[in-house]
Amino acid sequence: MDKDIYELFADNNKRSNIKMNNIIFNISEEEWNKQFSFYWKSIHELCSHIYIGDYGWLNIFRTFTKSKDDEYFNKKYNWGELIFENKEEYLRKRNELDDKIIEYINEIGNNDLIKTMEIDNYDGTKIKMKLGTYIMHMFLHSIHHKSQISLYLDTIVKVNDFTILFNEE
Repeated sequence: MDKDIYELFADNNKRSNIKMNNIIFNISEEEWNKQFSFYWKSIHELCSHIYIGDYGWLNIFRTFTKSKDDEYFNKKYNWGELIFENKEEYLRKRNELDDKIIEYINEIGNNDLIKTMEIDNYDGTKIKMKLGTYIMHMFLHSIHHKSQISLYLDTIVKVNDFTILFNEE
């Protein structure tokens, strides 16, 4: 795949997160932490999960392509961890991470996307794929879980429409 598609996904990721986060900004702390009977129990948990996934993947990608060193990636998170004290912290950190994703995608080239990368999966197995495939996985993982957030917002009767690719600003 050509780098242009990754730039499109990175830009859309930021735009859809802005739309989603404008809604999240306006929900109460009670709604942010409301417990649902799904695997991810709250909007807070889902936002943490998406953030940890994007952060972890981007950190791996940066190491593989020998991207510039960045103090931003010194933090270690655990899967399932609630990492935000409140919505405001989440909104700030999510915006920062979206900028890092765009910066990284702008930094790599088409030749980077076709390089094979081997990583240890969460269960310890080794997986080999092209960097471009891993990056697409990161975007699709985020889209999948943003769709779940949309469902959670529907259940608390919050109008939302932020998961459409190529959405308008």
